[in-house]
Amino acid sequence: MKDIITLSIESSCDETSIAVLKNGREVLSNVVNTQIELHKKFGGVVPEVASRKHIENIDEVLDEALKQANITLNDADHIAVTYGPGLAGALLVGLSYAKALAYTTGKPLVGVNHIEGHVSANYIAHKDLKPPFITLIVSGGHTHLVEVKNYGEYEILGRTRDDASGEAFDKIARAMELGYPGGPIIDKLAKQGNKNAIDFPRAYLDDGYDFSFSGLKSAVLNYLNAKKMKKEDIIVEDVCASFQEAVVEVLSNKAIKAAMEKGYNTIALAGGVACNSALREKITELGKTKNIEIKYPPIDLCTDNAAMIGCAGYYNFINGRRDDMSLNAVPNLRIGQR
Repeated sequence: MKDIITLSIESSCDETSIAVLKNGREVLSNVVNTQIELHKKFGGVVPEVASRKHIENIDEVLDEALKQANITLNDADHIAVTYGPGLAGALLVGLSYAKALAYTTGKPLVGVNHIEGHVSANYIAHKDLKPPFITLIVSGGHTHLVEVKNYGEYEILGRTRDDASGEAFDKIARAMELGYPGGPIIDKLAKQGNKNAIDFPRAYLDDGYDFSFSGLKSAVLNYLNAKKMKKEDIIVEDVCASFQEAVVEVLSNKAIKAAMEKGYNTIALAGGVACNSALREKITELGKTKNIEIKYPPIDLCTDNAAMIGCAGYYNFINGRRDDMSLNAVPNLRIGQR
C-alpha cells in the first residue's frame, strides 16, 4: 500500500507553520515560526501585524519544512490547509499560499478545521488512539466538550457561553500586569501559591455540559480592585493558584461527567490550555478514580502547529474531501462544520 504524504499549512493566528506527514501520524517535519515576542508589547495578538508577518515568513518556513522532511513539493500527495476558525487576514495568507501550491503542482487541496486539528494532535502523540472518545478542547478562543464519534465526525456536548478558558487566563494576567501570553505565566506562578487561599466561584450551570468563565473573571477582578482600594497587599501567587484551581476544577469535573454519562473510558485534551500542568494533574487524578484514561499531546503539539492540521487533513483526504479554488476563510467555523 502506497504511503500518503501530506503537506500542511497553519496560519490561523500568530504562528506560521508548515509540516510534512506520512500516513497522517508520522511527522517528517513540523516547522513553526512564532510571533509571540512581537505581540508581547501589545498585550495580545494584533491581527494586521500577524498577517504581515505570515506573508514575510511563509516562504522560508516552507523551504525548511521540505528540507527537514527530505522531499520536494512534487512528492506530496495533497495540500492540507487551515481555513477556519481564526483571524480572517491570517487565515487568508495560509489559504492563498496553499491554493497557489495546489494549482501549480496539480495536487488536491484539502481544507481543515483548526479545532479538528487540535483534536487530531492526539492521534500523532498516541498511535493507538482511535475514535470514539470524549475530547475537551480548551484554548484562547474555544472551550468545548465534544464526542468524537469517528474521524471527522463530532457531536458538541457543551461549549462556553462567554469567555473561553484561555481567554480568561489572558485577561486575568493582563489585569495583574503579568505579561502575555497569560496562561503559562499564571501556571508558573500558581505553583508558588495556595490554591485554597481565595474561594473564587465555580459555574456549573445546572450541572450541564456548558461552561461559563465570565463570572469567575469578574470575581477575580473585583477581588483585585477591592484590595487596591483598601491598599492591601495582593499575593499574586495565591490569586493565580486560586483562579487556576477554579478553572481546572470545572473543566475536569465536566469532562469526567461527560465520559461517564456517555459510556467512554478515554478523554483526550486538546488546545493550548491542554499545556496547563494543573489541568493535566487534576483531570488525570479524577480519571484514575473513575477508571478513565486521560490522554494529551506534548506541549509542542498543544499549541498551534501544522502537524496537527496535516493529521486532520490526512483523514479528510482519505475520506474523500477535495476543495477547489473557491475555498474561503471562515473565521467563525465550528467543529464538525464544512
